[in-house]
Amino acid sequence: MEFFSTLFSPIESLLRFVLETLFAITSAAGFASYGWAIVLLTIIIKMILYPLTVKQVKSMKAMQELSPKMKKIQEKYKDNPQMMQQKIGALYKDAGVNPLAGCLPLLIQMPILMGMYYSLYNFTYPSEASAVFLWMPNMSEPDPLYILPVLSALTTFLQQKMTTTEMNSQMKMMMFIMPLFIGWISINFPSGLVLYWVTMNVVQIAQQWWMYRGDNTATKKEAA
Repeated sequence: MEFFSTLFSPIESLLRFVLETLFAITSAAGFASYGWAIVLLTIIIKMILYPLTVKQVKSMKAMQELSPKMKKIQEKYKDNPQMMQQKIGALYKDAGVNPLAGCLPLLIQMPILMGMYYSLYNFTYPSEASAVFLWMPNMSEPDPLYILPVLSALTTFLQQKMTTTEMNSQMKMMMFIMPLFIGWISINFPSGLVLYWVTMNVVQIAQQWWMYRGDNTATKKEAA
């Protein structure tokens, strides 16, 4: 953990500076809590990363849509791995899909997301009042009412559900296991860090809805 903390320390320092600047702005507006600064910083980060999110989500959707055809190829050429790879490569080419396209945006986002994690995990609030947010008496401590851990699990589940169409049994299992795991570890995390995670998920859900609003409208018209 110490190695990663050192690795992401430049990004961590920058994010802490921005966080403190946003706190000064929200305090001047009459909202003297770092909770509002965390929410604003998370929204800003997600808006900056939105073009990468679009590429990542579209790539995931395209791969899921090709999944039934890939299964047929795998079954047909299970005794000929070389031919199987050629057919799958041709399938990707005809569909204009790059299987690695979803990885690059994620790799670019990871340093920023990890920097945010380390910024908030051991964040020292300048005063007790600045660490108070809504029902939470101190954001450096876990949520005493467990509201944020529950929200972290629910929003993680919704985010996964919005980007997943074709699912095998393993994917269905992971769709429930991952949110439960996130919710469980959130119970002991500083509530400021969990607030960041929940806000990030909510913004991601809103962005994904915006991306696929046209698809949803078309589906409704076809159903009518």
